[in-house]
Amino acid sequence: MVMQSGMNDAAAKNALKRPLVLSVPNVLTYLRILAVPAVLGCLLQVSGDLGRWLALTLYVLACITDWLDGYLARVWHQQSTLGRMLDPIADKLLVGAALLGLTSDKTIDDWAIWAAVIILCREILVSGLREFLAELNVKIHVTQLAKWKTTLQMISLGVLIAGPAGDRVLPHTSQIGLALLWIAALLTLMTGYDYLKAAVRHAIDH
Repeated sequence: MVMQSGMNDAAAKNALKRPLVLSVPNVLTYLRILAVPAVLGCLLQVSGDLGRWLALTLYVLACITDWLDGYLARVWHQQSTLGRMLDPIADKLLVGAALLGLTSDKTIDDWAIWAAVIILCREILVSGLREFLAELNVKIHVTQLAKWKTTLQMISLGVLIAGPAGDRVLPHTSQIGLALLWIAALLTLMTGYDYLKAAVRHAIDH
């Protein structure tokens, strides 16, 4: 009888966990991941302004899901380990792909490439540090500065995706995007240093 009760409890827990895989917040995260090759495809394979505007539309929708999935997960109490794992992965894939695509088509070139390198290196560094700190059961909360960095980074990439097509609507759109990218890179260095300092401190303590 006790065994049957235990089996029922386990089945009930599994039934509760299973729907979270297809919860709306997680589905939005899946769609953001799927948007990555779509954005790159429009940016690099569709010629002219049409490709730029299509890429920008998909990119903006992906950025909206980044906010929306977290909001819905909290409001509907659908936060899950799967969602917490995939959400930062989706963000980094979108940022990395956008930077590579914009570098490939020369929207980001010359000295601006260093801003892209700084951002990419920081994302890789922070991913590694988070994994290391997780093994020590240490969680570092996202600072307000890191949130500003993420917002500015997303905006700068959106402006650069518009690029030459945006220049024809609003002069100097590309230059504005590059300036914002450098500011985002500076904030990236500052927030990356915070992660590195915390990781080194905990490594020494252990």
